[in-house]
Amino acid sequence: MVERINYATLPQIAGPYVHATKHDKTLYVSGLTAFGTSSQSEGLPEQCSQILSQISSILESEQRRKQDIIKLTIFVRDISLLATIREQLFEFYEGFLPACSLVEVSKLIHPDLLIEIEAVIALVD
Repeated sequence: MVERINYATLPQIAGPYVHATKHDKTLYVSGLTAFGTSSQSEGLPEQCSQILSQISSILESEQRRKQDIIKLTIFVRDISLLATIREQLFEFYEGFLPACSLVEVSKLIHPDLLIEIEAVIALVD
């Protein structure tokens, strides 16, 4: 069975999707952005910080830890700016490096957005 979840602590969804789905002890988190937050019109580090905060909120809601993150997929509009968020990512992981893909894209859902991050999180101990 698949459980579809929207988290009250995250920005409200306006499209045809949910924040995450649970299936077989795995949580699949939709692409998160800074859309609808105070960071929406800010730079890549600020938007990244907002998204990582959203992921932390999901981990807390699910009573999980950073070491439970299996994989992140990061979509950026300008891959040459990776250095501006690299240290931020290392700090967020707290030493528990996940599998990760980094993809440069031409556009995201709104012109202000510079980054979107999806996550896969283990729900077992």
